[in-house]
This record gives sequence, C-alpha cells and structure tokens, in this order.
Amino acid sequence: MTFARRLCFLAGIVLLLALLPACNYISHFQKSLQDYSSRNANDPKMSQARSFGALTTNPKQHENRYFEYSSTLSNKVASLPGINTALVFLTDKNAYVAIMTDWSATGTDATGGARSHEQDNTGTTEGVYNVSNGRPKWDNRQVATPYNSYFTHKDASDLSIELRQVIGTTVRGQFPRAQEVHISANREFVNQSLEFAKQAWLKKPLAPLTKDFNTLVQYTFGSGNEIPLPLYLKMKPNP
Repeated sequence: MTFARRLCFLAGIVLLLALLPACNYISHFQKSLQDYSSRNANDPKMSQARSFGALTTNPKQHENRYFEYSSTLSNKVASLPGINTALVFLTDKNAYVAIMTDWSATGTDATGGARSHEQDNTGTTEGVYNVSNGRPKWDNRQVATPYNSYFTHKDASDLSIELRQVIGTTVRGQFPRAQEVHISANREFVNQSLEFAKQAWLKKPLAPLTKDFNTLVQYTFGSGNEIPLPLYLKMKPNP
C-alpha cells in the first residue's frame, strides 16, 4: 500500500470514529423520552401507528354514554418527562387527557422551541402574582392560571407530535379498547376537567354529569357549538 493510499485509509477511519458518537447521540435522544423534538422517521417513539387524535369521521364520536376519572392513568401520564399535571378520563369509546407541561423535557412545543404556552410568568421575578397589575394572588380554584403557572397551550397542534404520540401510547397501554385518545393542554379545558376530577375525588357519582362532560369534549375536540360552562358555576346554588 502506498503512503498516499495508507493516509486516505487512516483518514477514513478517523472520520468514521468521529461520526459514531454523533450517531449514538442522535439514537440516544430518539429513544429517550426526555427529548420529543428529533422528528426522525426512524424514531422508535414514532414507529407505531398514530395513537392520538381523531381516527374516524363519526360525528357522534364524542357522544359518550358514560365517563370515569382514572387516577392510575392520570399519575402515569403526569410522570412522563415534560408533563407536570395530567387528568385522564375514560369513556365507553375514548380517552380524554388534559395536561400541563413544564421544562423537564425538550421538544414539547410543536414549534421547535418557540414559546407557545398561555402563561406570563415574569411576575416571579417581581415578587408578585400578576405582573400587569401587581396583585399578589389568583383564584386558587384553577390549576392552570394566566400567570406564574405551569404551561398550557391554546391549540392541540401547539404540542409536538412526538409528545402526543407518547401520551397516546401510554394511555392505550392501560386502556387498549380506546377507539381514540384525545389530548389537550388548553387552559380552559384543563380547568374544566379539574372540576370533573374533583367530583370523582369526592366520591360523587359522575353519571349525572355525563351531558356536561360531553359538551366539554364536543366543544374541544369535535364540532360542538355549545360553549361549556364551568361545572362549579352550573352547580352553584341559586341565591
């Protein structure tokens, strides 16, 4: 082997060795739930069929006969990287997931890192709750607030596809008969979902609230035109 060919051979080996760590790095984060942003066709998280969202054109898909709150699945989804809070409801047809995100994972936003959340948390540096008027607190009935809160996102499309895929796969692992898994981090949906969860926590029957629940999910995920009224307002006793 001539000196020139030997030099080229050695240079090729050096280049190959240099590329291996990069490949391993990419592979590591494609497999890791700490990163939802690789969007690579070979990402193992995306190897299965789409696990979330509408899979049918049935106009009655959100007309559920009953619903229940799942503490097990709520805790399981909330334990995923990037998610701070999760409320999961199961019906005779579907699963519905309300979430709030945090900074514990990358790529939770569909926009590739641009902030798409609905919160203004600048008040934390000012020592106030609402930086626009200096008020120190907010109605603690809500889990998702406009200021100094974990993050909500107005539209489902603001959440990355990989994040929604992991949530959908997680839910289906425990609830395989779900026809569809619908996920939203919308602030109003999260707060209204909390009111239904509260009723379950208080061991109150949910059957009388099925119509109200259907109104909420039809408006959020379907073509429902009726604006859902927060449950605590509907249940408020007349003066």
